[in-house]
Amino acid sequence: MKKKNQTSSSNKYWLAGLSLFCILLMVLSAFSDKAAGPFKGVAGVTVIPMQKGINQIGIWLGDISDNFDTLQDMKKENDRLQKKVDELITENNNLQEEKYELERLQDLYKLDQNYADYEKTGAHVIGKDSGNWFSTFTIDKGSKDGIKVDMNVMAGSGLVGIVTKTGPTWSTVRSIIDDSSNVSGMVLSTSDKCMVRGDLTLINDGKIHFEQMENNENKVQVGDQIVTSHISDKYLQGILLGYISEITVDSNNLTRSGYITPVVDFKNLQEVLIITTTKADLTGKD
Repeated sequence: MKKKNQTSSSNKYWLAGLSLFCILLMVLSAFSDKAAGPFKGVAGVTVIPMQKGINQIGIWLGDISDNFDTLQDMKKENDRLQKKVDELITENNNLQEEKYELERLQDLYKLDQNYADYEKTGAHVIGKDSGNWFSTFTIDKGSKDGIKVDMNVMAGSGLVGIVTKTGPTWSTVRSIIDDSSNVSGMVLSTSDKCMVRGDLTLINDGKIHFEQMENNENKVQVGDQIVTSHISDKYLQGILLGYISEITVDSNNLTRSGYITPVVDFKNLQEVLIITTTKADLTGKD
């Protein structure tokens, strides 16, 4: 307790001493310009340098305050510019998305014109099975929209697949690349028939397998178009499947097989066209 009192008394003495010193400096400062002799000398040695120092400190503190205000203004301006940049990026992304959507819709319009004999309706893809490819997927139209099982589905420049199941507001589509898919096709230039079979291991290389094409005198070559044939029981005739990329004669020397490059991007499907007439409707079969 005694030690604490001694410390307190010491602080008081220091405070009193500093106060007296400050008063003395103020007095000397007041008389420094008028006084002569020793007072002026003392003031020149003590007060004036201290005043200059204090003025310099004041200027320094003022500069710091100005710099701080400038930094605050710069931060506000930077935040404003960053917000503008974010808005422009969002606007640009929206414009790009609209551009891509317009291109897709233009492709669908061309496809619609190429197959003008068939009545069609558009739909959006709203879901798909796991994996990178649209082997089976869901669209946003169903029985309430007149969609039925076995309706043919198109996108890009040709056939995507076929409707396999419908609900009131949705339908499931199996594409021609699915492992369970088999489509009767034919070479457009020669009418040679073949079977186009889905294989998800092949689509990774951008191709689909075809087989059972008769090895006859007809000249079939790379680049020829393969379309759906007239003998298919579910697929309408003449819808483009792809272009022959490779063809070989089988070991039995009676048939040919090979690969086609599909005309649909099965990795990116967003909109499709559904032909609202089935093969059964055309043939009168139930």
